[in-house]
Parts: sequence; C-alpha cells; structure tokens
Amino acid sequence: MKPAAPGHMLLCCLCLAFAYLCCAHGLWRRGDQEWQKLIMVHHWPATVCQEVENDCRNPPDYWTIHGLWQALNALGTGDSSSSLGSRLSLPDKAEECNRSWHFHLEEIKDLLQDMKTYWPDVIHSSVNRSSFWKHEWQKHGTCAAQLDALNSQKKYFGKGLDLYKGLALNSMLQKLGIIPSGNYYQIADIKDALAGLYGVVPKIQCLLPKGEEVQSIGQIELCFTKDLQLRNCTEPGEPVAVGQGAQPAGAAMNLQVCEDGPVFYPPPQETNR
Repeated sequence: MKPAAPGHMLLCCLCLAFAYLCCAHGLWRRGDQEWQKLIMVHHWPATVCQEVENDCRNPPDYWTIHGLWQALNALGTGDSSSSLGSRLSLPDKAEECNRSWHFHLEEIKDLLQDMKTYWPDVIHSSVNRSSFWKHEWQKHGTCAAQLDALNSQKKYFGKGLDLYKGLALNSMLQKLGIIPSGNYYQIADIKDALAGLYGVVPKIQCLLPKGEEVQSIGQIELCFTKDLQLRNCTEPGEPVAVGQGAQPAGAAMNLQVCEDGPVFYPPPQETNR
C-alpha cells in the first residue's frame, strides 16, 4: 500500500479543522460578533403589568432590573429575544452565545435575597421565579461572560445588582421630582434631567397609548462601556430603533422608544390586582 500523499494529508487536516470550527460556532452562536456596550435595563412594574394576562399581582412599587444586556451595534437596545420579536431584521445584541452553559441556581445562592428584591420576575407570581433568571443568563449572561468581570453566573448577576444599586434610579428620579402621579410629564424633560444627572444619554421606552390615552413610561436603559464606565446609549446622528420590542418573556405588551411629547408615569396602586 502506498503511503498517503502529503497533499491528501493536508486536506484531511483542513477538513478536521473546519469541522471543529463549525462545532465551536454551534456553541458560541454569535461569538464572532463582539458586543460593544452593556445595557442596564430598568423597568417600571406598574407599566409592565398593565397589559399582561399572566399572574402579575402586587408588583413592586419601585424600578426593578429587567436585565443586563449586550449591544452589538449602534442600534443595540431592547430585548427582541425575550419579547414578541423585534421588527428590525438586523441583529442588534449578543444572545445565547453558549447554549451549553446552563443556569444553576446554586451558583447565585448568596445573591438570592437581593435578586428577589431588585431583580424579580414581575409578571409571574410563581414561587419558582428562577426561570426568569435562567432566561437572562442563557440569553445575555453567556455573552457578557466575554469579560473577566462577568465570566460566571455569580459575577454576572452580582455585577448587575452592583450597577443597579450604584445608579440608584429610584432615588435619583425622586430627587429630580419625577414621581408616579396622575399628571403627565414630557419625555424630553425626563431624558434631559437624567442626562444631566448621570452625564450620559439614557434611552427611555414606553407602552404605546390606546385610543386617546398617552404613552406610559415602562423602561429606562443606562449604558456602560466594557470597562463598566457610563456611556451614551445613543450618540448624535445615530438612528433610533423605534420599533423594537423590549418585554419579558410572556408579556402581552409592546414597549417602544418613547415619542416626544407627554408621558404617563402610573402610580403602582392603579395596577395592583
């Protein structure tokens, strides 16, 4: 039998290498699209619960964490993976980067008290609310793990809690005199006030009005660099992705970037049920 020709051996090696890369791509589905910024997403439970048909009962009367997401490009905002779906075809954020990295509640047992308080599953009253955290880890945490500071479940959720506490959005809004009430605010006033306080441009999302009602504030995003320093969520001249959904899984509502004009900041007691 003749020994294999060097050319044939080289071809075999190349085929094996290609197969390995394909497998790796299956595990890190979007690992080749490196994300550019972190988005700390706060949502207002009263608005989140307005149109949810699930068991959303007695929501918190303070802003809670929706998630810590990663944007791939200038349009990065909103969670199309956990909503009814983005109306934009262009992917804007990293998600499900490593499907084999499963969520384990035991790894964040030291964080559970704060998780239940500040990162609750607003729209489900089930005792086992860890399914929401599992969703956030698998969709976003496995991508955030590209950073050493976020490369474990405990680091990811722990840093999310730290950023939330450091931003102190609830107390900052109160300091600015922006409180839930029956009166309307102007979106531009809220955005400018937050920008003046944090020194960066936030992104604010609303529940669209029905009939003659006005939009309701539902979500506020503040963005960070990979060095975990605050940065603008949008830069001058960037297009605004108005049609992107941004809800938790199972929501029957549709949040979009708020339109200029009046906005309702609903008091919690009006949505408890």
